[in-house]
Amino acid sequence: MGYVDWSVAIIQPFLQGLVAFVVNLLLAIIVFVIGYLISVGIGKLVTEILKSIKFNKLFEKEGWKTALQRARIDVDPSGFIGAIFKWVFVMVSLLVAVDILKLVQFADFLTDVLNYLPSVIGAALIFVAAVIISDIVEKLVRVAVERMKIGYGYLAASIVKWSIWIFTIFLVLDQLLPNSMLVQILYSSIIYGIVGALALGLGLAIGHGGKDVAAEILQDMKKKMMQK
Repeated sequence: MGYVDWSVAIIQPFLQGLVAFVVNLLLAIIVFVIGYLISVGIGKLVTEILKSIKFNKLFEKEGWKTALQRARIDVDPSGFIGAIFKWVFVMVSLLVAVDILKLVQFADFLTDVLNYLPSVIGAALIFVAAVIISDIVEKLVRVAVERMKIGYGYLAASIVKWSIWIFTIFLVLDQLLPNSMLVQILYSSIIYGIVGALALGLGLAIGHGGKDVAAEILQDMKKKMMQK
């Protein structure tokens, strides 16, 4: 029976494991730091791009800044979108670092978070597009109606703008909560509510002399079109 040096048999594997862990830890830290710096750069780039296209001014025109100020929320729209992109890439860097350390459960959690982040980014992009599109369409509708010299350009533009925003809200909710019964119920409720309110309002208006008012409006529009 041979002699076994238990100190070597126990300590050597421990030291090997410790060295491997330290090497992996240093590698994970380096990967995360580099990824974090890249993430910060991407966030700043997105912020500067949005500022260059005057996104903040469009945000203010739509009344969102005023609404947030009333709620005592001070936010830089371009910076907020840029921060979303930054933290997405920070999460990716953290996932890579965690994978190097072989922390399986934490890596699975981060994977679930990252799988949901595209929905958040999609919702943010939809919101940005809605701010830009609603501003452009509102101006086009107002100019088109005013050029027809029938008046009510501001009213028509406002209706179109808010129609875009209502549609956008549902797109964002559907992006964040895909196949959600709550979103479908909310969508149906609002659509039926708007139709019902319009029908009720029209009925009450006609019943309380609104017929004469409507006739005057139509007559006014007819005169303006005849004068062209």
